Amino acid sequence: MIITKLTCEYQENLFGTDCLSPRFAWKLEDGISQTAYRIQVSKDQDFVDLIWDTDKVCSDSSIQNVYAGPKFQSRTKYFARVMSWDQDDKSTKWSKTSVIETAFLDENEWSAKWISTSDARDKLVEHVVPALRKDFKVNGDIVSARVYATAHGLYRLSINGKRVGDEYLTPYWTEYDSRLQYQTYEVLDLLQTGTNTIGAMLGDGWSVGEMAFDKHRAIYQDRVALLMQMHIRFEDGSEQVLCSDASWKWANSPILMSEIYHGETYDAQKELPGWDSPDFDETSWQAVVEGAKYKGKLIAQEGAPVKKIETIKPIKLLETPKGEKVIDFGQNMVGFVRFSLATAAGTKVQIKHAEVLDKEGNFYTDNLRNARQTITYTSNGNGEIVFEPTFTFQGFRFIQLIDWPGEINLENFEGVVIHSVMPQTGTFECSEPLINQLQHNILWGQKGNFVDVPTDCPQRDERLGWTGDAQVFAATACYNLDVSKFFTKWLHDVAISQFADGEIPHVVPDCIKDGSGGSTGWADAVVVIPWTVYKSYGDTRILVEMYDSMKKWIEYMRKNGDDWRNKFHFGDWVALDAKEGSYIGATDRRMIAYAFQIYSTDIMMKTAKVLGRMDDFADYLILKNRLIDEFRDEYVTPNGKLAVPTQTGHILSIFLDLMEVKYRERTAADLEKLIREKETHLDTGFLGTPYINFALTKAKKLDVAYELLLKKDYPSWLYQIENGATTIWEHWDGIKPDGTFWSVGMNSFNHYAYGSIGDWMYKTIAGINCAETSSAYKQSVIAPRPGGGLTYAKASIETMYGLLSSEWNQSADEFVLKVNIPVNTTSILCINLNEKKIFLDGNEINHKDTKYYYTAGEDWYIEVGPGTHELKLVDEKR
Repeated sequence: MIITKLTCEYQENLFGTDCLSPRFAWKLEDGISQTAYRIQVSKDQDFVDLIWDTDKVCSDSSIQNVYAGPKFQSRTKYFARVMSWDQDDKSTKWSKTSVIETAFLDENEWSAKWISTSDARDKLVEHVVPALRKDFKVNGDIVSARVYATAHGLYRLSINGKRVGDEYLTPYWTEYDSRLQYQTYEVLDLLQTGTNTIGAMLGDGWSVGEMAFDKHRAIYQDRVALLMQMHIRFEDGSEQVLCSDASWKWANSPILMSEIYHGETYDAQKELPGWDSPDFDETSWQAVVEGAKYKGKLIAQEGAPVKKIETIKPIKLLETPKGEKVIDFGQNMVGFVRFSLATAAGTKVQIKHAEVLDKEGNFYTDNLRNARQTITYTSNGNGEIVFEPTFTFQGFRFIQLIDWPGEINLENFEGVVIHSVMPQTGTFECSEPLINQLQHNILWGQKGNFVDVPTDCPQRDERLGWTGDAQVFAATACYNLDVSKFFTKWLHDVAISQFADGEIPHVVPDCIKDGSGGSTGWADAVVVIPWTVYKSYGDTRILVEMYDSMKKWIEYMRKNGDDWRNKFHFGDWVALDAKEGSYIGATDRRMIAYAFQIYSTDIMMKTAKVLGRMDDFADYLILKNRLIDEFRDEYVTPNGKLAVPTQTGHILSIFLDLMEVKYRERTAADLEKLIREKETHLDTGFLGTPYINFALTKAKKLDVAYELLLKKDYPSWLYQIENGATTIWEHWDGIKPDGTFWSVGMNSFNHYAYGSIGDWMYKTIAGINCAETSSAYKQSVIAPRPGGGLTYAKASIETMYGLLSSEWNQSADEFVLKVNIPVNTTSILCINLNEKKIFLDGNEINHKDTKYYYTAGEDWYIEVGPGTHELKLVDEKR
């Protein structure tokens, strides 16, 4: 057995942290199970100066093992390694070393001052981006150098003319009134003996710029500001500290405007050559002013950083019927365009961004509302340049070139995709190409909307952390990408933003600030997502950290009862059965509130059990049963008919087991009838769609679930693909069958909520599930349910333990399932016999063998250990 990967807090190297009790996890290969482990943490990479040694710990735990040594010191580097013992008590070699480096563990270690521009900033207008600079001398042999920085607004640093780091949109978006992240940078290679210069540019970003609705600006701060502290260590043990303070200077940069929604305006004629390098004449620059101390908490980078992930080359140059020059990148993406240009001084070009073309093939931006999404560049005539914006991002597939000089060459353009760093963990593929494109669209919708915060959409004047969207998509998100750090950071903001009475605001961070919150299915994110993260990563810490917030929401619903259920709720948002002119679906919102209250109470009950809080477990079990009784009294007739005649009402009732057992068959039949009345189409919205295929599968209507998935006409998932979609739409009829648009006011073509069908695709088509009593796939259940004429499907997920995969192929008389089970885990293979011979790894199995056991119906369960296995079902006649 060998250890292939050691991580600390989900990272191979944990840099710039203020976590005092990080958790270790490692992956194993070429073995069966772990029986013991040993972790060492040292101040030197040779592990001579040990500060923690667990010795041999008899345990099969290889994830989420908490550091329990002496308290870490600030700004100190540590080294960690682990070894394991297998079932034969044979040890592995030591793992590859993982590095942990702390940042500030005490806020009092900050001696830097907040600095800003010296002129008054009008809160109602867009501003020129300021550039700040400071010269400083370095003498001596440097052994290490670190910069710790944050800002009100966004910042980008440079030293001696070279960019510091490779992240975008720092310090990212938190609940700014309460907490603000800072980043740590290694800058040794950027420094030189003698005079050095550090520079900074500050964009308005989420904190100071325009956000939310009604063109609100400066929601958190009325001006941009920088906080920076550099620590330089020398070979002789001495240290030099450079801080942001009143000695810095500032001037306007060439970035005349930079906004999240609106794009960027850059005038190269106003460039300041060498401004962030030594020997620059700063006599005309103004002195900065020191600002007030930040009243919230400064925390080290907690979430996943946003970086450039990939680039996309354009596929086509178009001239629209209106004569517009348009470039098609072939993919609805989020990021920005990098372009090269050589032209005369004073030449101004504009690039506008859009997701779609209209019915006639013209450039379409009405759905952006107030967001301009425009890059304006003015040339200084100094030869060819390569330009990209600094403090903004766009959602787009198409760009329009306005006043572009000369011939347009596609080689001069590329799309730069940015999003939070989340390694891809999941893959899905099947025999239907349109379903494969659907998976592609789901994944790209997640990439585009997971830019530090799980936004509803990435293009119009919104881009907010809507809790409902995140809640319904969380399970799919955890399959596709490693969202452990991404959700952890955002959930902490959910807890901080929670109102005193227990309600959760509709968006987090709460930049709307109107006191609105508590909508069913939206506020439940505070319960559903921590549980989803726990199930995916075995992370009990997030349950502990979120427990009080989860409980406050449950208790708010319990205390307020009908007063809460009768208040405003978004309900089955944008369902097709909504009344004309309404966004709210026809399903009774009070009924939905009951359903989600039961759903969250059930999760709360299970959370309490996991954490050993058995009094709470018993209390929530009683509460859940009482709520179900109330639900049945109000919404189920004496003869067992659900009194909510909508698809979503029946879906939630089946999915959450709200009906008595004796009435469930009728409820299932009524759901199918409602679907058939729509010619086997759905008419569900945000709170029905995620569960429709799960409900149908549970109700033994798998054929109907596959029919819905494979529909190609409106409304359906594949209708979008048939109309050229490369991400998920906000509305089933975002583009109507006649080519017109659903709405100007709310019609995003990159809105991931309906991508929640991906959860069903992984769990049901491919069959990859985490066992009910397990987490992190320590025990998995592989239970594929073929249908819809598919001849094969395969999927995988890189779990905390390693690669878990399922692949099946079927013909008229044979079904073959191949699986890979990670070391230190087990799996239960669940199949349907249906008069088949069964072979496991080439050996025919006797149906009476007691190692294997039946359950209700014809489902047959076989437990297997790590490694690759093949299960073959052959017609009895062969």
